[in-house]
Amino acid sequence: MTDRLVADAAGIARAADLLRGGALVAFGTETVYGLGADATNAKAVAAVFAAKGRPSFNPLICHYADAGAAFADVVPNDAARSLAQAFWPGPLTLVLPRRANSSVALLTGAGLDSLAVRIPSHPTASALLRAVGRPVAAPSANRSGHVSPTTADHVVEGLAGRIAAVLDSGPCVVGVESTVLDLTGPPTLLRPGGIAREALEAVLGPLGTAAAGAAFRSPGLLASHYAPTLPVRLNATEVAGDEALLAFGPPLPGAAAAFQLSEAGDTDEAATNLFSGLRTLDTAGARLGLRGIAAMAVPDAGLGLAINDRLRRAAAPRG
Repeated sequence: MTDRLVADAAGIARAADLLRGGALVAFGTETVYGLGADATNAKAVAAVFAAKGRPSFNPLICHYADAGAAFADVVPNDAARSLAQAFWPGPLTLVLPRRANSSVALLTGAGLDSLAVRIPSHPTASALLRAVGRPVAAPSANRSGHVSPTTADHVVEGLAGRIAAVLDSGPCVVGVESTVLDLTGPPTLLRPGGIAREALEAVLGPLGTAAAGAAFRSPGLLASHYAPTLPVRLNATEVAGDEALLAFGPPLPGAAAAFQLSEAGDTDEAATNLFSGLRTLDTAGARLGLRGIAAMAVPDAGLGLAINDRLRRAAAPRG
């Protein structure tokens, strides 16, 4: 059984006890719901891989209550300190060299000499991390490759019976995962997300982009990821009567079912709605016998870059 905990003092205390005891607890952040495990407990981390069906070479992000705790496990440089001051707490993950004395289990970082760390801004997540008093590894709380969860109901749909509890923290505000930046060398954008590239470049200057086939220093880099059951067709300019439509701006006519990401063409609003939209259309498609989801084009500006990254992975050939 998976307990559903209220995000009050008692629920947070119970969730923290479960995590310290090696159990898995999902909790909401400003981005998506994370599947939490004690990052210092290799057995608990292995349980995350098992619950998600997640490839073991895909490292997990460690979540901390504050920058001081995070920098106790990694070696920050000037760029990391500047970014932490500008964007933490918030939806930014930094990949930095792992300290030799770090207590984080090697499995958490997939055996790499680096760790991915972030400080979530969601008040429930912050309270939980303070109560746990340890780094918490927390990938998205869904089966690997499936649509990421932005409500507690989404978590229960995918992981009921696989995890000890979900701390119901309400709907996620940002709606896509954190931006991941590799600072082990020249600053390199590994995954676009909740902090726009333009905002990062305003602090650091131009960023590099990870080459295809680069080593997995970050989660969310598999080619086919965030995938609904129905195939996804990108940049749709028309839609067939046996397709569902993921709309952005004025919707295309003729779809059997439709979900509007943002009628106003707002990429922040679209990011918040993205995963819920894919889930809604996938369910509708199964009910109506549709052949796929047609996704209208979204501009790359702002959070559009992150949205398009997720849509490309959702549309990638299944392996």
